[in-house]
Amino acid sequence: MAGLPSGAYETATLEPLQGKKPLIKLTTRPPNYETPLSYFTSGITPNDAFFVRYHLSTIPRVDAANWKLDVGGEGTATPYMLSFNQLQTDFEQVEIAAVCQCAGNRRGLSDPHVPGVQWGPGAMGNAVWHGPRLKDVLARAGLQRDVVEIVVDGADGAPLTGTPDFVKCIPLTKALEDSTIIAHRMNGDALPHYNGFPARLILPGWTGTYWMKHLTSIRAATKPYDGFWMRGAYRIPNNMFPVVQRFLSQETDVNTPITEIMVNSLIAAPTEGQRFQMGQMIDVQGVAWDGGYGITRVDVSADGAATWRPATLGPDGGRFAFRTWSYRFAADSRGNRRIMARASNRIGQSQVDALIFNPAGYHNNVSRPTTIVIA
Repeated sequence: MAGLPSGAYETATLEPLQGKKPLIKLTTRPPNYETPLSYFTSGITPNDAFFVRYHLSTIPRVDAANWKLDVGGEGTATPYMLSFNQLQTDFEQVEIAAVCQCAGNRRGLSDPHVPGVQWGPGAMGNAVWHGPRLKDVLARAGLQRDVVEIVVDGADGAPLTGTPDFVKCIPLTKALEDSTIIAHRMNGDALPHYNGFPARLILPGWTGTYWMKHLTSIRAATKPYDGFWMRGAYRIPNNMFPVVQRFLSQETDVNTPITEIMVNSLIAAPTEGQRFQMGQMIDVQGVAWDGGYGITRVDVSADGAATWRPATLGPDGGRFAFRTWSYRFAADSRGNRRIMARASNRIGQSQVDALIFNPAGYHNNVSRPTTIVIA
């Protein structure tokens, strides 16, 4: 793919994991696999094509019959253990369509290049998630008034002693939103192993770093959590991006935790370098998404940003979901044509024309061209 570091996709191969169709393999330990662009002409990403992201390489196979979720912490009055059956039957079950996007999606397209997994545009997917609201699970534990954050941990771990466990926290306000759930089903089926079986946290609108897989514990904390994956990772410089939902208890004078997804779009078809004949009609398709404010417009340029025309938006799958879009034009001149898309949302945010560079390669939402050839 144009813009990726030399060798990033040359060494990547289409390879299946157990329960998955062939995905773009970037690393194997831990497994990091990207969804091919062809799946993004649809508003829902199939379970077997959904991207895979891990930080630690020890990923146990969890037996749902013996799984227990520890719900407690110093901020609760009545801590308890929750079985998989109780998760499914003791609480109201809700469904929500939401995009799960790795915070480093498109990191490999940063210029200059930055360290980390060199993701292209496929470290994301949209699914319908099913399970109880996190706030209902927390309520049973008797939340105290002095709780500030909810700390979550999963079953994955590191093979080497001294590697920090992947533990995250979220602000209490986000934990108590109706849209924040503990999912045990995905697109009508049980969660795939590599997407968090038997249960994972779903934070619609926020980047995937908080969507803890293989949940094992939920702790109510009365002071800010200071673990490595909060204080030392997934942070951006203050005031660099138009963030609405901030994580105030984790902010410093210079940086802040990454939170919500920036407005973005992707061209899934046609593909880079695809050839067309003069007079042929060209159908451009893709998806747009944001942090939950709602996509209201996608504009498409078929002449390298010289002119822009509105695309046709597909069905509204919900404010946290992909919004499909399409645009058709005629191949009326020979040579290379640069196609671009630019999404806008309900609060007036649009994709940027130039990359907002940051050392971790986060929030890459610059409008990127797809070049086709008309012969």
